[in-house]
Amino acid sequence: MFLRLRKLPASVFMFMMAIGLFVSADRAAAQDNYVIRPGDTLQIEVLEDPGLNRSVLVLPDGTINFPMAGTVSARGRSVSEVQQNLSTALAPNFAAAPNVYVSVGSLAQSAPRSSSRLMDVYAIGEIERPGRAEVDPGTTLLQFLAEAGGPTVFAAEKRIELHRTDSRTGAVSTYLFDYTMPAGGGGGISGGTRLAPGDVVKVPQRRLFE
Repeated sequence: MFLRLRKLPASVFMFMMAIGLFVSADRAAAQDNYVIRPGDTLQIEVLEDPGLNRSVLVLPDGTINFPMAGTVSARGRSVSEVQQNLSTALAPNFAAAPNVYVSVGSLAQSAPRSSSRLMDVYAIGEIERPGRAEVDPGTTLLQFLAEAGGPTVFAAEKRIELHRTDSRTGAVSTYLFDYTMPAGGGGGISGGTRLAPGDVVKVPQRRLFE
């Protein structure tokens, strides 16, 4: 049995197209008015080089890392501002400033701060604010590094160490973290690793040719 499809009148078709364009424009305006926050995920497309297209996470310090552009500030900015900044940062790699398109892929999840007592965590080495810090239970390694000002220019960012002492045995375990790969990889832990009381974050000094 075959169903016969009725052709829509031209006026109805044009009305539906207009509605679609209006909704798209409204969404675009809403995104452009949105102020980007740490924890948001941005979808970035580069028209001239689709190989660069990817989703990036806005880090706790408010920046994003993008190939060929390096570190770009995103916190407190609109989508169009990030587009312009990325296009400018990428321009030296192209004959002309590339066409960059940015959209908000997902929003940061708001989590209430814990009412539990604070815990002591320590930072040593090449970090902007070393020493003891009181942080909320549930604080992640990446959040702690951001609150401590992040690694210095002399830091070996790919060899950050998390030292954790077993409260029962006293044994110390060491975990490696690559600051340039917040999601983890290469056998190391991710930036989302939750800290425990007494943890020590050590940021070694960069070697001569590192």
